[in-house]
Amino acid sequence: MAEPRQGQGNRPRRDRQDKPKDDSGLTEKVVFINRCAKVVKGGRRFSFSALIVTGDKLGKVGIGFGKANEVSEAIRKASDAAKKAMVKVSLREHTIPHEVLGEHDGGRVLLRPASPGTGVRAGTGVRAVIEAAGIRDILAKSLGSNNHANVVKATLGALLQLRVRDQIFETRGITAKRPVTA
Repeated sequence: MAEPRQGQGNRPRRDRQDKPKDDSGLTEKVVFINRCAKVVKGGRRFSFSALIVTGDKLGKVGIGFGKANEVSEAIRKASDAAKKAMVKVSLREHTIPHEVLGEHDGGRVLLRPASPGTGVRAGTGVRAVIEAAGIRDILAKSLGSNNHANVVKATLGALLQLRVRDQIFETRGITAKRPVTA
């Protein structure tokens, strides 16, 4: 029986995982690339859009969307947009401080804190945002639309709703009492 040649059959998908940027310490992940075709007199003209998540794995994360006539140019534009749109999210050790539900258009994402060692239990778009932010233990569920852009934006919206205990006390005007250790 002849084995399939290289490049045929069930070959593994090319992995577009985290690409560490040596100059800034940021990681990028390509979440989705869309190809759009415009029919013109001479045939079809293709254009591409790219959805990128960028993060420093220390609590800062951003998403970017770029469009161009070539894939590499769309990725570059999305990467630049993601770097400009980076925001700080509140974390507690390697998880989130509390359960939260994020929404964007039809996309709804539920995030729950998890005990150490659980890992990241999430789908592709949610996982990209969570890992870029540096969260190691979390449970996530995408409830609404499965549109990549809406799921990613809902995840970022959920992360922006997070508040640690001290921030909540500060907004309520309460001073947090620390336990006395001997």
